[in-house]
Amino acid sequence: MKTYLVAIVTLVFFSIPALGAAAADQPGPYVSGFLGTSFARDATVSGFDSFDNTTFSDRVTFDPGIYVGGSGGYDFGFLRLEGELSYRNAPIETVTASNGGRFRNVDGDLGAFATMFNMFFDLHNPSRVTPYLGGGIGFATLHLSDTSGFDNAGKVILYDDSNETVFASQVGAGMDIAINSYYSLDIGYRYFITDKAQLDGDFISSNLKLESHNAMVGFKFKF
Repeated sequence: MKTYLVAIVTLVFFSIPALGAAAADQPGPYVSGFLGTSFARDATVSGFDSFDNTTFSDRVTFDPGIYVGGSGGYDFGFLRLEGELSYRNAPIETVTASNGGRFRNVDGDLGAFATMFNMFFDLHNPSRVTPYLGGGIGFATLHLSDTSGFDNAGKVILYDDSNETVFASQVGAGMDIAINSYYSLDIGYRYFITDKAQLDGDFISSNLKLESHNAMVGFKFKF
């Protein structure tokens, strides 16, 4: 999947000359902020518990979480290049062990702070609504909180608090709705994925990657 996303970003980059004829907007710098919801996909969390001297491979599901961030860049009229800072959170809903046992009342979450470099190209038309698509690459710091649950024997510590920075990529599309020459609304979607992180806690080491669908509404100001 990561190779697929990088290929799309590369395709966008080499499509720039062909898209030049579609330029219709006035170039200039811009800043934006956005808020939305992140829907993390089910993940496999594997690792080693040094306290019990056992390995594990759990299937983890998540509840929807917050997705928030901002970006700044330059609009060339048909192409936008930008830097983005974002945070997405995925509260853990269920944890199912490899033997089929399911932990109850799970308390924990997975968060990701990402620094991305994005390229988007705009499909200008006579209306105020400009569709766009593109993607980006960068890095994300994954943070897994102390996570616990309950089985028939009582409370169980599932994962230790830990974090690691890994490669990340995303693709996305949306609509930019012009309010006037300076302000616009952004309704967008991003598919975000990271490399697998090795999260080494005090007693428990966990390996996982984050994949998520993200819906957002943003506000952009163009200088």
